[in-house]
Amino acid sequence: MSATTTAKLTRWPWLGAFLAEESRAWLFVAKSLLAMYATAWLAMWLKLEQPSTAMITVAVVMHPHSGMVLAKSFYRALGTLAGSLFGLALIALFPQQRELFFLTLSAWLALCAGGATLYRNFMAYGFVLAGYTAAIVALPAIGNPLEVFDSAVMRVSEVLLGILVAAVFSDLLLPQRLRVVLRQSARTQFARFIDFVRESTGGVLPRARMEQAHLEFVRAAVHLEDLRASVIFEDPEVRTRSARMRLLNQRHMAAATSFQSLHHLINRLQRRGRDAVAQALIALYRPIGQALAVPSAKQHDPGVLTGRLRACVDTLPAHAAALREPFGEPAARLEFDTGAALVLRFADELADFTAAEASLRTGKLRGSVERVHFRRGNDLAGAAVTVLRTFLTMIVLAAFWLASGWAFGGSAMLLATIFAGLLAASPNPVAAATRTLYGYAGGMAAGFVAVFFLLPGSDGFAMLVCATAGLLLIGPYLATRDTLPGVGAGYTLGFVYILALKNPMVYDPTHFLNDVIAQLLGLGLSGVAFMVLPGVTGTQWQRRRQLRLLRGQVTLAATAPLEGLAWRFESVSRDLLQQVVAHTRPDSDESRHLLAWSLAVQESGRAVIELRQDLSVGDLPAGARTAATRALDAVAALYRAPDAARWQAADAAVLDAIHATPRGASVRRHLYQLRGALRDEESPLAAYMPSPEVAHAA
Repeated sequence: MSATTTAKLTRWPWLGAFLAEESRAWLFVAKSLLAMYATAWLAMWLKLEQPSTAMITVAVVMHPHSGMVLAKSFYRALGTLAGSLFGLALIALFPQQRELFFLTLSAWLALCAGGATLYRNFMAYGFVLAGYTAAIVALPAIGNPLEVFDSAVMRVSEVLLGILVAAVFSDLLLPQRLRVVLRQSARTQFARFIDFVRESTGGVLPRARMEQAHLEFVRAAVHLEDLRASVIFEDPEVRTRSARMRLLNQRHMAAATSFQSLHHLINRLQRRGRDAVAQALIALYRPIGQALAVPSAKQHDPGVLTGRLRACVDTLPAHAAALREPFGEPAARLEFDTGAALVLRFADELADFTAAEASLRTGKLRGSVERVHFRRGNDLAGAAVTVLRTFLTMIVLAAFWLASGWAFGGSAMLLATIFAGLLAASPNPVAAATRTLYGYAGGMAAGFVAVFFLLPGSDGFAMLVCATAGLLLIGPYLATRDTLPGVGAGYTLGFVYILALKNPMVYDPTHFLNDVIAQLLGLGLSGVAFMVLPGVTGTQWQRRRQLRLLRGQVTLAATAPLEGLAWRFESVSRDLLQQVVAHTRPDSDESRHLLAWSLAVQESGRAVIELRQDLSVGDLPAGARTAATRALDAVAALYRAPDAARWQAADAAVLDAIHATPRGASVRRHLYQLRGALRDEESPLAAYMPSPEVAHAA
């Protein structure tokens, strides 16, 4: 780059950002075109029936990052194989019973679309593929069942060829590694959490700041898991470290929950005038900040921080004993002991978090790793709505096809099948279907120009490329524009689908126009289906259900088997919050309400799990154990369906358990933390607390 150009980029930073973005976009366009045309040439050389199917596969799986391509290809291959096998079985079972054939096919498509809403990333796409591949295999053979095996073999061969070529071009031709994004995200998550902890050792954190930090930590945890699930396909090194990355994420979530619980307790103590205890806890907490206070060059070095935190953990018990000494009142000692246990737990979890980060950065992965998983939160009712909508759409199309004898009904049904599944998880499926329809129609118009004006005068594969490349590249380029979601993908699919490269090529304007009408009608009907039976993703109804599921995590913490419960609770509660907050307006009353509930769930749920763990190993009197069990049941009932009566029952049960438990028992500290969470005036549970006048009268 010349000095003049460099000076211009320095003077106008937006120009440098624009050129960098455009270079990435055009690199993606070039790789996409090369992969699609290489696939078409190989499909023709191998004498596959429909090279366009292989090209569509490339168009669908291509992504700027190679890890995304490999992940999507893996699940597309699984979905294709599953769908092909089901298509074969369907024709074998109902070769002449059209009604049963369509009924079973519609049920399969509906179940696959519902399954797609229950999974994340490209696992969901695998379900969609399993659905519409069965239709691709079975529908063309409905008039001649003896051809279904050849049809299945061809479809699988074409799809697998497209997957292979897309993977090779994405991974070998100027690859953009997703592992770079993963490492940067992990280090950013680590640095932000450490900085936040370092800056918060002064004491009280406002509730609004805690909510903002909580949301940031939740998004970081979910984003890191999403990236990890894709990067393992592109990088063998990441695959070997996958278990440790999950452990790192789990330790981050555990430390964040302890951190939030500690500050909630300090805030409550200060609001209630218990300043002496609050200041003692702040003094006990302050050494953690001192352990993190290292020179700027090393302030995010996990190896340095781990050593300092371990040393801090060793000194905290003696420091806690000295700070506790002035408190002679039993209530003050219980308050301090509860907070001190949270400080010690947080310091230990923070040291574990930095140690996990250090092991990943240094590559020293000796020793076994605790097996943890990132569980997702799912709404089965939302999936059921998707199943019903897809089933009704397919049944209506099938009935119309059977009644009318429409020769191109299969094309309409196939397009409706594909997009009913693909758009099921969209927050606004009608708008997504509309944008895709615009792109699809534009791609078909370009395909018409290519098929009937450019290709007839061409001879040979090189001329085919020259005649179509200028029109085809519009789709991949539009796909890189965030302002036009769905339009680029729709354009590419419409162009390649209607181009219909075959061995041999056929030029039939009547067939072409009928196919255009059928495909646009099928895509349009998938959008109409969302109008008649709207999607639930992002709706108020679903948000209310997800909030109930989020509160239900406290019930899960109180009742589920203890093995693996801690990481299951941490991951599911965060995934549910991420789902529901993603569809609410930032800083709105609803968003703040959801965040407040999430913080309450995190504190109470973790306290319940810690309490149950102590009950499982402790030696408590029978009366105390029974009282603690009743308290757990009452808290679980409150979060399952909160109201004033259940709040009073939970508050009384927890108080009875505290009185029944011997002093000094760790169970007593967890019970006190639970009662503090129940009586937090800034939590959503405050709405069910009796007013001061009623409480005083009682």
